[in-house]
Amino acid sequence: MLEERARRAIRRFGLVTARAAHEAGLDQRDIRLLVASGAWVAIRRGVYVDEATWAAADEWRGRPRLRARAVHLSLAHPHVFSHDSAAAELDLPLMPDAHAWVHVTRTGITGSRRRRGVAQHGAPFDGHRVSAATGLPVLSAARTALDIGREHGYAAGLAACDGALRLGVPREELAATAASMRRWPGIRGALAAAEDADPGAENAGESLARILVRSLGAGQPRTQFPVRLEDGSTAWLDLLVGCHAFEFDGQIKVRSPADGGVAVRGAEKALWDEKKRERLIRPLGLGISRIVWIDTTSGFDAARRRLVTEYRQTLAVHGDRLPPALEEYAARMAPHRARRLRAK
Repeated sequence: MLEERARRAIRRFGLVTARAAHEAGLDQRDIRLLVASGAWVAIRRGVYVDEATWAAADEWRGRPRLRARAVHLSLAHPHVFSHDSAAAELDLPLMPDAHAWVHVTRTGITGSRRRRGVAQHGAPFDGHRVSAATGLPVLSAARTALDIGREHGYAAGLAACDGALRLGVPREELAATAASMRRWPGIRGALAAAEDADPGAENAGESLARILVRSLGAGQPRTQFPVRLEDGSTAWLDLLVGCHAFEFDGQIKVRSPADGGVAVRGAEKALWDEKKRERLIRPLGLGISRIVWIDTTSGFDAARRRLVTEYRQTLAVHGDRLPPALEEYAARMAPHRARRLRAK
């Protein structure tokens, strides 16, 4: 039966190559029938995935990873996955538009070339900077974060470097990797990102929000700052400058994991909890500003003007020195904060 032969053809990563299909007894007409019926999805010339695997994969990580695996099965030259494709494998933060190309790095070529959905980069890499833990050869998190900074600029690089530290990459490794790339094209923004990296950013939005808050000129924001609420719980503030908190509100917080988010409860419940949390934070002597994604991108200038006004209002009411009780609680919670950062 066609269905049985189709199941036998499935190989690594849930994918099917044309060669494997032929070995399982399928001819080109069978393959066309499977694709036309929707049982298989063609994700690259000569590479297919069964419909159930494709449907279960999300647009943010799952499908880009399947496309990378398809390239791995079809690319004849020795290669390692790098840049955005390595970041997807390593769970490093990425910008929303970062999945247009599958990125590989190769030795023996110069510059970069893009063809048929694959960006090939010519650059050296040490063997110890390559991992196959995910089933694919990928460059290390430190190297990947810096490559993203070189490819996409400071903001994307900062998000990736923040994520690398949060994954447990030692800051010394990030610095040493950056130093080894000091003469490479596009390295200036990547170097700055490595120097400014902070594991307190839980996602790319919080990294970009930190850039926005720093632009206010009010001081360096403190990340993941703990405050004890009236109900006995601890709230971890995204960013804090003086007595003013800045909270990033991204769809990731109300979107389910299946849709690329982190919410384990419904969107309505998540929004209600955020409102309740804010009501408990304000009586502690803190002002709060909300930041959304557009504030960190096309709405940067307008958001900056609004945040300056809101910060100055807090400054007029509460001053710029945090109440001693809040500082003392943060000091007691320092070990918990360290464990919290390592756990993400």
